[in-house]
Amino acid sequence: MPRLSTIYRDDVVEALMKEFEYDNVMQVPKLEKIVINMGLGEAIQNIKVLDFAVNDISTICGQKPVITRARRSIAAFKLRENVAIGCMVTLRRDRMYEFLDRLVNVALPRVRDFRGVSGNAFDGRGNYTLGIKEQIIFPEINYDKVDKIRGMNISIVTTAKRDEEGKRLLQLLGMPFRN
Repeated sequence: MPRLSTIYRDDVVEALMKEFEYDNVMQVPKLEKIVINMGLGEAIQNIKVLDFAVNDISTICGQKPVITRARRSIAAFKLRENVAIGCMVTLRRDRMYEFLDRLVNVALPRVRDFRGVSGNAFDGRGNYTLGIKEQIIFPEINYDKVDKIRGMNISIVTTAKRDEEGKRLLQLLGMPFRN
């Protein structure tokens, strides 16, 4: 069982029950899934870029990503419908907790001039989205084999009804908010 899952079950549930005065344990917010998305605009000209991105995400997550395709054609971007333009992976259960643990305790502290993540990136329903500029902050990525620095979006989906509940849940799980 992942370390963060045990912390959630033993400490976080009890703390949230007291803080928000829930009547039932089932009302306590929990993590539902983590979606990692890497958009690759340059994949329109060079399809090989997609292979490198798929390799990077599968190394980071331990799960094979899905190739995302363009929904419609946009002439200004020289984009045609159904062309591969990115990849994404959805993590649930144990893999989700293990990824969040590595993100919070290993990867984020490796960011240059890191002072914490913004506390304003919630969507109004307790879900949090974080943008990362470099995939090399993850220790699984071998710096010598990286062809280009790419960023990714990480969306943490919770069962919280409000932003305050979702933020407190992530704080108790170790997310370093700066404000």
